Amino acid sequence: MITLKGDSIYLRALEPNDLEFVYAMENDESIWEVSNTQTPYSRFLVRQYLENAQQDIYEAKQLRLAICQDEDFPAIGLIDLFEFDPKNNRAGIGIVIQKEKNKRQNVGSEALELLIKYCFHNLNLHQLYANIAVGNVASIALFTKFGFEKIGIKKDWILQNNHYQDEAIFQLINKQT
Repeated sequence: MITLKGDSIYLRALEPNDLEFVYAMENDESIWEVSNTQTPYSRFLVRQYLENAQQDIYEAKQLRLAICQDEDFPAIGLIDLFEFDPKNNRAGIGIVIQKEKNKRQNVGSEALELLIKYCFHNLNLHQLYANIAVGNVASIALFTKFGFEKIGIKKDWILQNNHYQDEAIFQLINKQT
């Protein structure tokens, strides 16, 4: 089981008892825009996902970790690696935190920093990227804080409320590789 510890949070592998949390996050329409979700998920589907969540990143091509505060086991957010490409040493990265649980402003920063270090030091990735709606100022600030650079804009990429929005792609190159 993966556990990455920071000063005030830790990242851990998903557990079967995360069912209700993951179910709530996946069905929270306010974050569907960032998760590219369009329909609700059933508890049955989330349970199946959690049963397969133990797959190795090289097999699943993704990794989802729960963000937890201190030694309090319940998750307050999720941080993901997706489109893991071991041939080209890259992966996409995304993060979502329950707003009511994010009392401390550094939760997202600490989680992102832990996962970047894991990616560059343990997985030996050369680059990470993030897809962020151009209007998502908080996410842009978070990722640019860690050196992610905007490398392009996907025009009219996201349809929300019958209006298209642009999405930026941000990239972080591991200078150590």
